[in-house]
Amino acid sequence: METLHYMSDRPALSRVRVVLVKPSHPGNIGAAARALKTMGLSSLYLVQPKSFPDAEATSRASGATDVLEQASVVDTLEEALQGVSMAAALTSRRRELSLPMQWSREAAGTLAVRARLDENVALVFGNETFGLSNEDLRLCQLPVMIPANPEYASLNLGAAVQLMCYEMRMALGDIGAPPAVECGELATVDEVEQLMQHIERSTTTSGFFNPANPKRLMPRLRRMFGRIALERDEVNILRGMLSFFERPLPAAAASTITDSDSSDKPRS
Repeated sequence: METLHYMSDRPALSRVRVVLVKPSHPGNIGAAARALKTMGLSSLYLVQPKSFPDAEATSRASGATDVLEQASVVDTLEEALQGVSMAAALTSRRRELSLPMQWSREAAGTLAVRARLDENVALVFGNETFGLSNEDLRLCQLPVMIPANPEYASLNLGAAVQLMCYEMRMALGDIGAPPAVECGELATVDEVEQLMQHIERSTTTSGFFNPANPKRLMPRLRRMFGRIALERDEVNILRGMLSFFERPLPAAAASTITDSDSSDKPRS
């Protein structure tokens, strides 16, 4: 008989549980809470924390105090995983007779499949010094490793939580659209062409551009403007600047320009 899955209205990220097993430093608990909130997660479980609540945890949370206040403190990993259909155990070494290991990104995709089916999943992290015990690993269905430098695979607990929360956010696609950037109306081809003609006229008049020896000044400017997709307002600004520069200098200012000054003008 086919099993039917009924999706709830809960956001998928709310089904991702982060479990810290016997964390010894309260600062790492705060850093983990900050990592969760930054990536849109909120479910934090602490198994026998050495010190919690703690002022250092609150300080390191940097405003994610709601995650700390809602954290569940339990005595065993079994309690932390109640209601979880798949638990991923973060480990830095391979074990004998262990389940097939997945890298962090692949594992996030595996967990995301379950979370989209309205199932609870968990990311399980061990103690800062000893990691997860073999007994802890037996409760988890998915060993996970972060592809760090094999010659120095030392990752802070808070950093590891941040990385995995990021991977879960990306895997579940809960990132939304990029922030809107205000863009003006693009200039038309003829408006850009009028700008090019204006530049050619102004640079020729000033002596910067020599039509008898043009080299590649104008083609390079065309390529630059084509690459950046000029807006209409930008074209108007550039043409306004050119028009201002084309004005005759006041007599007093013109008299201060020496022959040596004018000889320094670059020529294409």
